[in-house]
Amino acid sequence: MLTVALSLATAPAQACRLALALALDVSGSVSAEEYRLQMSGLATALGDPDVEAALFAIPDAPVALAVYEWSSSRYQRVIQDWTLIEDRTMLRDLRARLSDWSRQKAPEATGLGAALEYGKALLDRAPPCWNRTLDVSGDGKNNDWPDPRVLRRNGTLFGIRINGLVVARDSGSEGGQPPLDAAELSAYFQARVIQGPDAFVEVALGFEDYANAMRRKLLRELKAQPIGALPERKPPRLLPAAVEFQ
Repeated sequence: MLTVALSLATAPAQACRLALALALDVSGSVSAEEYRLQMSGLATALGDPDVEAALFAIPDAPVALAVYEWSSSRYQRVIQDWTLIEDRTMLRDLRARLSDWSRQKAPEATGLGAALEYGKALLDRAPPCWNRTLDVSGDGKNNDWPDPRVLRRNGTLFGIRINGLVVARDSGSEGGQPPLDAAELSAYFQARVIQGPDAFVEVALGFEDYANAMRRKLLRELKAQPIGALPERKPPRLLPAAVEFQ
């Protein structure tokens, strides 16, 4: 009787081990070529053999993925809504969607705080999973509202882990070291963006390095997670499929 009760109690958590939302920066600082490199870089990273192996490491507990792009506080656009990646066909379809995705006109501003807020709402309606992670890519600091620090202080982002992938702007470096702005932007993300157990910042040395940085980041995020009780959540608020600038 006790065994049956325990099985029923843990059944919902067995549906998914990680809900991972990927947020891509498409603000005015991102050129058309850089946009293409970002989209193709994510598709390439998802197709890496080691990333595939990590995705399918626990067949009975797949990973749920969602992808959206963001710029100002008034622009967030869903590229792929939540989908459980249960086999390689589903992964191949997602990669094809990313490769074929067309850019739309977006505002110039960098609404990093709003991107975090949107990602939290997206994760609030994700499938029940052992863990929830928001992964935000960006090549600059917030210059719109709200301020990411305010969202962290007031608890708006409570209950999720947030990792960052910063894209360095300088084209060169000396002695094999990352350009200085990589350190500055990493420090900014460390102080104002990331949160949660084992949260981290990955660095891409230009958008040409985006696929490699995304691969490293995904491998860290897709490590097998221990089964744990799902935390209590507030009822999720409705989230539109897309919020676009007019």
